Amino acid sequence: MTNSNAHVVEILIAASPQDPMRPVPEVAAVPGQGLVGDRYFEGRGTFSPTPPKPDFEVTLIQAEHVAAFAAGVDFPFSTRDTRRNVVTEGIDLNALVGREFTVGEVRLRGLRLCEPCNYLAKQTRPEVLPGLLHKGGLRAQILSAGVIRTGDPVRAD
Repeated sequence: MTNSNAHVVEILIAASPQDPMRPVPEVAAVPGQGLVGDRYFEGRGTFSPTPPKPDFEVTLIQAEHVAAFAAGVDFPFSTRDTRRNVVTEGIDLNALVGREFTVGEVRLRGLRLCEPCNYLAKQTRPEVLPGLLHKGGLRAQILSAGVIRTGDPVRAD
């Protein structure tokens, strides 16, 4: 599912693991560090590795997967509940594992799927584990510095 209309629909960050994800209109992406203002940029994420690792710089998730999951459960669930940073629409993020792509002016490399984990299930509901399996998003490395903005195009090479 890649099309010329693929774009960013939401950008979410949290200063700490305890803080709710909050939407921002734009965020600076820094290679080797992550998104400015996010818990992983500061090394305060629940799974922040020491030293930092590329697959903890930025996470993306497809709005379509979140909407499909939310429609099939009897409790409220939104993109904020996924605790991912960049919400996209119109592109198959799973197909970007091992590939370089751009989000607006920022170059990224898809590293691995961001599967739902027990921590996410405890923060939300256990149904997220099977419900978002292989649909929980993408972990990516930031290759070039820049700003990601809501509405930015997402382009796979």
